[in-house]
Amino acid sequence: MQSEVINVDQVVEQSRFGTFQFGLLLLCGLCLIIDGFDIQAMGYVAPAIIGDWHVNKASLGPVFGAGLFGMLLGSLVLTPVGDKYGRRPVLIVSTFFFAICMLLTTRVQTIDELLVLRFITGFGLGSIMPNAMALVGEFSPNGKRVTRMMLVSCGFTVGAAVGGFVSAALIPAFGWRSVFLVGGLIPAALGVAMLFWLPESIQFLVLRKRPMSQVARWLNKVQPGLQVNDGSTVVVKETRNDGMPVAELFRDGRAGVTVLLWLISFMNLINLYFLSNWLPTLIKDAGYSTGTAVLIGTSLQVGGIVGTLTLGWFINRFGFTKVLGSCFVVACVFIALIGHVATMPVLLFVSVVVAGFCVVGGQPAVNALAGTFYPTQLRSTGIGWALGIGRIGSVLGPVIGGQLIAMQWANSSLFVAAAVPAIISALMVARLHWYRPQ
Repeated sequence: MQSEVINVDQVVEQSRFGTFQFGLLLLCGLCLIIDGFDIQAMGYVAPAIIGDWHVNKASLGPVFGAGLFGMLLGSLVLTPVGDKYGRRPVLIVSTFFFAICMLLTTRVQTIDELLVLRFITGFGLGSIMPNAMALVGEFSPNGKRVTRMMLVSCGFTVGAAVGGFVSAALIPAFGWRSVFLVGGLIPAALGVAMLFWLPESIQFLVLRKRPMSQVARWLNKVQPGLQVNDGSTVVVKETRNDGMPVAELFRDGRAGVTVLLWLISFMNLINLYFLSNWLPTLIKDAGYSTGTAVLIGTSLQVGGIVGTLTLGWFINRFGFTKVLGSCFVVACVFIALIGHVATMPVLLFVSVVVAGFCVVGGQPAVNALAGTFYPTQLRSTGIGWALGIGRIGSVLGPVIGGQLIAMQWANSSLFVAAAVPAIISALMVARLHWYRPQ
């Protein structure tokens, strides 16, 4: 008897958005919420730690950098693991690891202990965003892929913003350690939920020749009632490649886009993490209360949420390069403006929100571009290495900011300097425009 041929790409393309897809978006979105919460938590608790431990501001620069350097290495080292062993196990293990590290952070007593633990935490978190975005993309029809990937990646920004509101409520009442306690208990519960409900990429299962029972389980979730048995032949449009995933990023005409994606991510993450980590402290130094400084810092992430949700629609209509190029030009203007309107609360708030819209909201678009450009067997690696190289900028941003602060740079000069990477990002996007059609 002739076996039935089931094309996974067609099944996904014809799938309807239902309970299964909603659950996938929710779990992956929550993964990125805890990712964003962790990264921004240090920026929000920094003023409280400075007061509690009586240390100078510049001493926290290496602490900011340690967590980001850990994420950098995690992105480079762990994301190929997702392309080799699957998205599901990497996401589950990373979530439990994060929970443990956050709970351990409540016990630190010195800057050195905090620095080491932030590095370890960041390393474990480095694989979450690439694998979560790749998994969502692989369950999404082509017309919905960019929107859904950006929607899920918005969870990172939501987590950063939620971290601000949570910190503003917890720190005055229970101290800064309570932020990490809450930040550890929630992902522990999420990890348990993922054990039961997080799917594995069907394309990955087919390419890796996993048992038909595993393939059938998730195909039936995507298309209930689909008959899959041992006599079925399940195919995908891609072919398996067992070469080194990182080397494959530079083959088959991918080298130009790969390098440009790395440069854009590098420049934008310099800005994103300089603003995320130092903005509350610099605003407090401008004469605002700790609570107000935290809330203004949170408005950066709120702008990023609005940007992520809005930019997806514009990208579907006008394309990645036109939208991203415009975003980074606007970002340059409003980042520079922050330091000049610090004494005018309304203009300060507007400038921070617009900067967040463009910088924080623009990064998920860069990640989504990588996710749509690379095939299944390179998707996690492609997103992860773009983020990993970019996170060199995320490490340098806070550390350079700390050095400039130690050199007594005025706030106005600090934010003008921070505007420079944004215009460079815009120029790189313009260059990318000539590669993309090829």
